[in-house]
Amino acid sequence: MTPEAGVRPSRRVRPVPAAIRALVRAAPQLQPSIERLLWRAFYEIASARGRNIGTALMNYGYATSQELDGGDGEDRFGLALYGAVAGAGDLSGKDVLEVGCGRGGGSAFVFEHFHPSSMTGVDLAHSAIERCRRRYGRPGLTFVSGDAQSLPLPAEAFDAVINVESSHCYPDMALFLGEVRRVLRPGGQLLLADFRPTESSATGAGSQDDVRALRQQLADAGFRAVDEEDITAEVLRALSLATPAVRARIQRRVPRLLRGKALEFSAVEGSAIFRSFAGGERTYLRFALEKS
Repeated sequence: MTPEAGVRPSRRVRPVPAAIRALVRAAPQLQPSIERLLWRAFYEIASARGRNIGTALMNYGYATSQELDGGDGEDRFGLALYGAVAGAGDLSGKDVLEVGCGRGGGSAFVFEHFHPSSMTGVDLAHSAIERCRRRYGRPGLTFVSGDAQSLPLPAEAFDAVINVESSHCYPDMALFLGEVRRVLRPGGQLLLADFRPTESSATGAGSQDDVRALRQQLADAGFRAVDEEDITAEVLRALSLATPAVRARIQRRVPRLLRGKALEFSAVEGSAIFRSFAGGERTYLRFALEKS
């Protein structure tokens, strides 16, 4: 078959992404809803495969300069990130919410090690919540399916909200922060860790979702920064130390055609994401904030 004029024969058109781009161009007001649906579909698929993936967490991890090797599995680095985030607050005897709990390992870790009175995990993926309930559910530790931008929870029900490496997925950060403020009691804590482009120019013209914008979003939402730390170096170290185990797991359990995407998503050493952290194009920050 002769290709149409102006179309490169070697370039294959992917109809679904093309249709999504066309829809956003025609109706830009739909972009947040489309993004939310796509992230939900992605995490439903990731959760469905999670039974065999070998990890209880979905974050890049945290390792100090004292870490010498990968040690006893990938989860140690992911749990260390939760320790750094939760350890910046006072959670003992408190009612704590994690928004974006994923596979539930982080919520369970916080519940067991920081001794809140209650711990609730919320995630957009229904299948993830079902698995969390089966694996970790117990008195005081519960899991609820819900959207971070419209939490299915009552106002002023929590003393602290934890959000680990999830907010960069949200189409509307202001909506999320408004919901966090709504469910927090007066003086409540927001313990947040996530990455952003270091500057807008790092991701192309028009991007507003950089480090400076994040700080402004937090302030505009009525949160006062009690503590802020750049943990990019610790995250990079964790990614580097975990890379051999991650590569081996993906080699064993991911179909050959998907391995490249899986390695990139996992930010193994040498990936574009890893290089963006190492080159200063992305910054990973940890915040301890108070509802003002």
